[in-house]
Amino acid sequence: MATKTVVISGAAGAWGDSALSTPQLLADGRSDYIMYEGLAEITMAILTRARAKDSARGYARDLIETIAANLAAYREAGMRVVTNAGGVNPEAAATLIREAAREGGLDLSIGVVQGDDLMGSDGIAIPEGAISMNAYLGARPIAAALDSGADVVVTGRVVDSALVLGPLIHEFGWGHDEYDKLSAGSLVGHLLECGPQATGGLFTDWEETSSWAEPGYPVAEVASDGTFLLTTPKDSEGIVRVATAAEQLLYEIGDPAAYVLPDVVCDWTQVRIEQAGEGVEVSGARGNPPTPTLKACAQVPDGWRAQFLLFIGGRQAVAKARRVGDDLIARGERLFELAGLPGFRSTSIEVLGAEDTYGPHARTGDAREVVLKIGVHHDAREAVEAFLREVPSIALAGPPGVSGGGAGLPRPTPLIRLECVLIARDALVAEVRVDGTAIDLDDVDLSTCVEVVGSQPEDEEVTTPSGPTVEVPLIAIAHGRSGDKGADVNVGIRARHPVFLLILAGQITSARVGQWLSHLGTERVDRFRLPGIDAFNFLLTKGLGAGGTASLRFDPQGKAVAQQMLDMPVAIPADLLDHPSIRAVPEVVRLRSE
Repeated sequence: MATKTVVISGAAGAWGDSALSTPQLLADGRSDYIMYEGLAEITMAILTRARAKDSARGYARDLIETIAANLAAYREAGMRVVTNAGGVNPEAAATLIREAAREGGLDLSIGVVQGDDLMGSDGIAIPEGAISMNAYLGARPIAAALDSGADVVVTGRVVDSALVLGPLIHEFGWGHDEYDKLSAGSLVGHLLECGPQATGGLFTDWEETSSWAEPGYPVAEVASDGTFLLTTPKDSEGIVRVATAAEQLLYEIGDPAAYVLPDVVCDWTQVRIEQAGEGVEVSGARGNPPTPTLKACAQVPDGWRAQFLLFIGGRQAVAKARRVGDDLIARGERLFELAGLPGFRSTSIEVLGAEDTYGPHARTGDAREVVLKIGVHHDAREAVEAFLREVPSIALAGPPGVSGGGAGLPRPTPLIRLECVLIARDALVAEVRVDGTAIDLDDVDLSTCVEVVGSQPEDEEVTTPSGPTVEVPLIAIAHGRSGDKGADVNVGIRARHPVFLLILAGQITSARVGQWLSHLGTERVDRFRLPGIDAFNFLLTKGLGAGGTASLRFDPQGKAVAQQMLDMPVAIPADLLDHPSIRAVPEVVRLRSE
């Protein structure tokens, strides 16, 4: 590694992350910067609705209040703060922080990054009925605010990794065309942006974590060449392994050779992650010029939705639950017919406990207690309200053992559809202000941008090992993670040891993955290789149907899809059954005893 290092920690991976992260990272004391990431596509929809009710809202209030409450502690620790918790109203969020600083007698500079809001912009097609439309800005505006002395930078919609790349550009002076370094800095941001997900959270081998009572948050020590050491505070219960970092690297990136960000198109196929004591060293990121377009997403109201749960107990609980769901939907359709209303736009019935989310791979028997989830979507609020009023009566007219669980009936909420498009860079101008003063910005030069060239679909030949084989679930030889990319599902799968890589290549093909997960209604599956970490990434187009913000599914963001995929059977050479890297799941234990 190069001599100079900058230390950045990730204190939040989402709106609603733990309040324990800030005191943990302050006590750790190593960080030059502390980053709070609080925007997901679903979050943007929530914040947009909040601002519509109150023009002073529209930001992730708990994160902004946490920052405001710890200003003196950051100052004492020598930390600067960067956050996108400004949401759709970053100036209001910055005002709250300024007031807290004034009340605490602190002389702090507050930077605000805006310009992502496209509503009312000339020359940009706004979807009809949209209540907001925001572009994803990059890291240069954040760096400009820091260059001008901002102690705290609050942004609207920026790409998550920019919250880390911005400080690194400021500290190291990385130029616009230093694409490998910009890609490496973006990778640091990618591993920090989801908080504890890189340090034991969501880990496939969750038993290796001692507990989740005091989760460890990530700390990256970054060198000027972009290589970095990823760790977690020693007194936390987080763990940093090659596997935990690799799972986060694979998370929601699509094509790993062309992960498109505003400042650089990242190629992470050759990234290497190596254990270094209690941390991991990460290197090998490469980059290419950015594209002439930016991603923008609009929030478009599209009717009304509701989701509720019913507990159903006793013999044949699964069958009872399915009939309750079907009959309640039929009853709702009858109500609409009598009232002269159209039928449901869509419905979703899932029996939790019967493994309905696994589709044809469910393997439960006759459970005696399940939870029935019903989701509905209709154009009219009054229709959803009328349907919800009917639900309690099933406890009188339906089967025995039905209970609402004491939570009461939900209220209809607007269904917000996400529409994402690419817009020309010169259609907007990012705005940076520090303490109310406009700051000149040297952002990406359009003349340097080129259209992205991604990976070509590879020829996938289905092969099985020669000689005697045994069948084990995929989780025995691989681990992985999944998440949403709009309406698509991203699933990353990594071999537990290089010896298993050829097995993955020959048996976990895009066609087979599409068949195994056919119950998701996926339109196509693309497979991408990451040879640097012995992994594959799968992108399942339309695997989430209407997408996370509009889906009626109980797992609208596809968080459990990797767990379903890791149950796929694979044939391995019998002599690998005792390999030290294989996970001793029950199927392996049984085969070893035979």
